[in-house]
Amino acid sequence: MIDQQIAIPTKDGHTATFITHPERGGPFPVILFYMDAPAIREELRDMARRLATSGYYVMLPNLYYRSGVMELGALPADPNAPERKRMFALMGSLTIPMIMDDTRALLTYAEGQAAANTKIVGAVGYCMSGRYAINAATHFPDRVKAAASVYGTQLATDQEDSPHLAAGKTRAELYFACAETDIYAPTEIIEKVKQGMSAAKNGAKAEVEIYPGTHHGFAFPKRPVYDRDAAERHWERLLALYRRNLV
Repeated sequence: MIDQQIAIPTKDGHTATFITHPERGGPFPVILFYMDAPAIREELRDMARRLATSGYYVMLPNLYYRSGVMELGALPADPNAPERKRMFALMGSLTIPMIMDDTRALLTYAEGQAAANTKIVGAVGYCMSGRYAINAATHFPDRVKAAASVYGTQLATDQEDSPHLAAGKTRAELYFACAETDIYAPTEIIEKVKQGMSAAKNGAKAEVEIYPGTHHGFAFPKRPVYDRDAAERHWERLLALYRRNLV
């Protein structure tokens, strides 16, 4: 495996991006791996590596670069702790248009890399970035063939770029992995996503799956809510999604 961190130029500066891919056999389909709110850390790099070992060129960008932040470190459990308030402020500073601009910059960089095949792209986003992964499919429909949101937030809003409307805007296969108990994506939101997916008239393939007995963050090994069985199921679903579409 080859790991590297590259400062990729964007419209607003440079985003430090962790890239990992197999040493032999490329070019590989590109996977855009969008971070969750606690930011870049070794836990995410290890998840990117796991994806890459299946034959992908995985890009994990720092989405907080506009604020000059890379890693947040350990976060107290107290939601009122200053560290957590800072995290929520950083999360709130991002918008879908910003991240789509960053995505364009990532793909432009990858186009110049012999190991990357930017004609075949997948996306995955966790927590705050579920909506970014889904929007990658609608903003880059000629490239992004599959996108997954894993316990994503803000999945059903009154905006035109709301993820629950995405199935009508792309032919990419979409997958939503949802925790059974999630204050950031309660049952009524998940129902709106299901309705939006089923209402698509363009033949888009989409699945919304609720993981029984889980809480927001279940796929992250370092979280207290980590659920090994559910996490492994999410990996199976994610890799199968890419095997079906990134060919």
